Amino acid sequence: MTDPAGMSPLVFAAVLAAAAMHAGWNAVLKIRLDPFLAITVVMSCAGVLAWPLLAVVGWPRWQAMPWVLASVVLHLTYSIALSEAYRRADMGQAYPIARGSAPLVTTVGSLLILDEPLNGRGLTGIALLAFGIGLMALRGGRSARLDPAALAYALLTALAIASYTLVDGVGARRAGDPHAYSAALFALEGVAMGLVALWRRGPAELARAARFALPGLAGGAMSLGSYWIAIWAMTLAPIALVAALRETSVLFGALIAVVVLKEPPSPVRIAAAALTVCGLVLIRLQ
Repeated sequence: MTDPAGMSPLVFAAVLAAAAMHAGWNAVLKIRLDPFLAITVVMSCAGVLAWPLLAVVGWPRWQAMPWVLASVVLHLTYSIALSEAYRRADMGQAYPIARGSAPLVTTVGSLLILDEPLNGRGLTGIALLAFGIGLMALRGGRSARLDPAALAYALLTALAIASYTLVDGVGARRAGDPHAYSAALFALEGVAMGLVALWRRGPAELARAARFALPGLAGGAMSLGSYWIAIWAMTLAPIALVAALRETSVLFGALIAVVVLKEPPSPVRIAAAALTVCGLVLIRLQ
């Protein structure tokens, strides 16, 4: 049952863990494949892992299947738009724009369509978090200015994220079982992604991409676990709060860059991280 007051400490911690996993599977996209094929490998591997789980948890009730199918289409849109944004700009520019814009769009949709309650602290926290994430896009890249086409694809990615988040939040609630809903979504999405990739790139390129199945399985497992937790959390807490909290994956990505990759922290990154942390505190106090 959804808690109208906010989210419990357990849900808060679980979504933060999901954000860390989300940063991890996006790091897998840096394998030596073009962005679309890399996303295809990760999503297809997530689907492979989901089918045995679906055999255990079962299919969701039939009332939820239109939501599952709509989400598959929106996830495909997200994957194609994100890969096109990466083709035209550095991940460090395109990704924060997409992820930073998404919680704001999701919040508007949640308030207007679902009429979910959010107090002033929650709304301010979402705004600070989104601004902090977007600020990370200013740290540089191929050029100081983002190519207009890359910006358009990044914003389309944000719209797709917000759309499938709202669809999955409602769909999982109607399914009566977020685990069955998640397993069905990933299983069908993996098949759909493979078919779209076969149509767009042909069997030869897919065979070449299959050589990256091992990192793909690692990324697929993190993707599956990350969004599975998010879908479960959206049945227990307001969708807008869960969506915003999940976008802290960008903060975890920045921490990985500094701690693991030894990239020097810039003043912009430090300011962005501070804003994001302030947003997290306010979201927790919602």
